Amino acid sequence: MIPLYSDKELSRLPFVTIFLVIANVAAFYFQLTGVGSLHKSVVMYGMIPYDFFDGGSMTVPGRIPAAATLFTSMFMHGGFLHLGANMLYLWVFGRNVEDDFGHVRFLVFYFAAGVLATVAFAAAFPGGTVPLVGASGAIAGVLGAYFLRFPLSRIHCLVFFFIFIRVIAIPAFLVLGLWFFIQIGSCMISMTAAEGAAGMGGVAWISHVAGFVVGLVWTIFELRRRYYLRQA
Repeated sequence: MIPLYSDKELSRLPFVTIFLVIANVAAFYFQLTGVGSLHKSVVMYGMIPYDFFDGGSMTVPGRIPAAATLFTSMFMHGGFLHLGANMLYLWVFGRNVEDDFGHVRFLVFYFAAGVLATVAFAAAFPGGTVPLVGASGAIAGVLGAYFLRFPLSRIHCLVFFFIFIRVIAIPAFLVLGLWFFIQIGSCMISMTAAEGAAGMGGVAWISHVAGFVVGLVWTIFELRRRYYLRQA
């Protein structure tokens, strides 16, 4: 099931979402051309849990300070499919959340969700030496916000069922609820597996779960803030 677009109309141009998509694509181009290879860029700009908690003790030529990788890792990707999937989800769901939060608040929220999701991964695997890259944690936060704000909006999804391919409009709470359920299940499996326990490669499921939860909590506080402003 691949989300294609939402039927929720916009009231303003989502230029922050557009900027984030362009920035991620530009960063990926830099990975391929400016740094020289995907592997080298991931090592230089990805977040390595062991390095982060050990005060940046890893001596890798060209690697930036460990604290800075909390931000740079959000713009690094491991391949075209990784980048494409993340940007699709950001575009489908980010525009409406930006429209609802406002441009500046959305940008702050996006980075906060990304950083907290990355920290959650590092805390789960403090001895991990494989770099974490990707915008998935921040985008998971966007999905959490969308889940609460627009649960009944229709998400038009490309659905594969054996040899049949259809575009079906599905309520957002079902699409995102299923997505979150898959992340939790995958997270539990990876945490018990040998590679999960060592924090070795693969998909950072725990950062997806953490990002989604951050999105839920942030949105609840945002709604409370609006409520008190109306009462003032």
